[in-house]
Amino acid sequence: MKQKKIPLRMCVGCKQMINKKEMLRIIKNNENQICLDLTGKMNGRGAYICSNKECFEKVKKTNGFQRTFQMPVEDEIYNAVSRSLEGLNDK
Repeated sequence: MKQKKIPLRMCVGCKQMINKKEMLRIIKNNENQICLDLTGKMNGRGAYICSNKECFEKVKKTNGFQRTFQMPVEDEIYNAVSRSLEGLNDK
């Protein structure tokens, strides 16, 4: 029996390759809007971050999302990501 391939993505913060389903996805769509993708299936350029709080702090400090999307990212996106990460870590 052939083993199914597990999709891996690189965390913007720690640069580690982690299972896609264990990460949070932030996208930039065709209208240059940046939003949180809770389904993992929205169209657009994606950036992934693992559920580690230190990674999020590093991304926020180094403007990792701004580098990835090559445009300014509003504070409300960082706040939404922070709340989502807290929700993931509570489980």
